[in-house]
Amino acid sequence: MASKYALCIGINNYPGTDSDLAGCVNDANDWTALLTSLGFVTKKLLDRQATRANILSEMTNMVSQAQKGDSIIFQYSGHGTYIPDVDGDEADQTDECLCPFDLRTKGVITDDQLYELFNKKATGVRLVMISDSCHSGTVTRFAPNASAKNKKEQKTRVKFLPPASFLSLQQLAKFGISRSIRRSSPPGRYGGLLLSGCQDVEYSYDAYFQGRPNGAFTYAALATFKKLKPGSSYKDWHTAIRKALPTAQYPQSPNLFGSATMKKWKALQ
Repeated sequence: MASKYALCIGINNYPGTDSDLAGCVNDANDWTALLTSLGFVTKKLLDRQATRANILSEMTNMVSQAQKGDSIIFQYSGHGTYIPDVDGDEADQTDECLCPFDLRTKGVITDDQLYELFNKKATGVRLVMISDSCHSGTVTRFAPNASAKNKKEQKTRVKFLPPASFLSLQQLAKFGISRSIRRSSPPGRYGGLLLSGCQDVEYSYDAYFQGRPNGAFTYAALATFKKLKPGSSYKDWHTAIRKALPTAQYPQSPNLFGSATMKKWKALQ
């Protein structure tokens, strides 16, 4: 009988960056509840548990134990960023990254690292990454949320950490003059199917819904999943999510990145 594994990661607290978030732990808890109810053996890493070493260790363990017919889902909610590309495989000379809790001391997790890890999976394993983060842009405190009920809710943020918050001046100099806009090349690339909160040139928002912090993408994804017909594919789910996002308040366009075959996989199965 096929097995189903999931790792849910939520990071609100980024020490030393002045860029803490509010809804990422709720995101991870909400995804954990859903995936557990669907029969996934689920592990969770929140805030200080979500170190670079712990994230890579848990991912590696799940990939190594999965066999043909099994499913793996990695869910991440937190900051995204980019760093200078060192192996020359990126047209814009940067690597997209996820930001662990200890990125200032241990560094980021790059798309190259995830690509290599994901491709170690056994043939016939379905691997999906659900990422509620930004992979490009500049950090910004957006205009106050018009529907916010108090000052706390007005602090809508994007899930992006600028490289200057954790790289040295010497490392920053490697970027050169500019960073070009490109089509989405998310962490993991074709090592698995990626369902993400935004396009490469957009932001994913950390927001409030009915007084509770959540990622705008996570909120929309979970709400639409509950309304899907049984047996719906990831492509069907993505189409439903795109009817909920972007909005005027949250101008982000969720992305589905992978092969045509991957997009036809049954959602969360």
